[in-house]
Amino acid sequence: MVTGLHEVTLDVPRAGITVFAGPSGSGKSTLLRVLGLFERPARGVLRFDGVDTGPLRHSARRALRREQLGLVFQNPVENLLDYLSVGDNLRAAAQSARRTCEPEEILAQLGLGGTGDWPISALSGGQQQRLAFGCALARGSSVILADEPTSQLDEASADLVLDTLRYLAEREFAVLVASHDDRLVALGDRVARLRDGRLEGIERR
Repeated sequence: MVTGLHEVTLDVPRAGITVFAGPSGSGKSTLLRVLGLFERPARGVLRFDGVDTGPLRHSARRALRREQLGLVFQNPVENLLDYLSVGDNLRAAAQSARRTCEPEEILAQLGLGGTGDWPISALSGGQQQRLAFGCALARGSSVILADEPTSQLDEASADLVLDTLRYLAEREFAVLVASHDDRLVALGDRVARLRDGRLEGIERR
C-alpha cells in the first residue's frame, strides 16, 4: 500500500494564503484533495469549521464542497465549460450552489470587464484561471483551493493569477495553494513545507 501523507497535523486560518510547498511527489496535491473533500483520509480527522467530516455521508460532503469549497486545477481548460460564454460560466457556477450572481460585477473585480459574451477560447490562459477563481466567487465559496495554478502558464499569465490571489486574500478568503512556483510561495502568509508526504514545518510571515 502506498501512503501519500504521514501524520500531517495543521490548522488552516479562515483568511489569507496558505501555500503547500515542496518538490514533485511530496504530497502537496494529495493534501489539497483531502482538504477539498475529494478524498477521505485513511486515518485521522479532518474538521471543517469545527465539524468532523469523517462521518458525513457522500451527499453531505458533496453539498459542503459545492457550497463552501472552490477547487481550481492547474490546467485552465479543466476549470471551465468551454461550450458556455464567460458570463454563462459564472452563472452556471452560481446555480450549482443554488445562488445567483452578477457576472459583470465579478468580471470587473477580476480585471475581465467586458468579456461576459466572449467564448472561453478568446481568453488567455491567465485570464481563464482568473475566471476559474471567479467561478469560486460566484458559488460563494469561503475556501478556495488551487493546485499548481501557474504551472502551465507563461510569466505574464502567471502574473494575472498572482494578482488574483492577492485580491482574494485582501477580501479575507481562505486560499490554499499547492505550488513549487517561488513567486507564489513568496506570496503566502503561511507556507507549509512537505517532503515525502511529511510536514517538515510551517513558516508564518
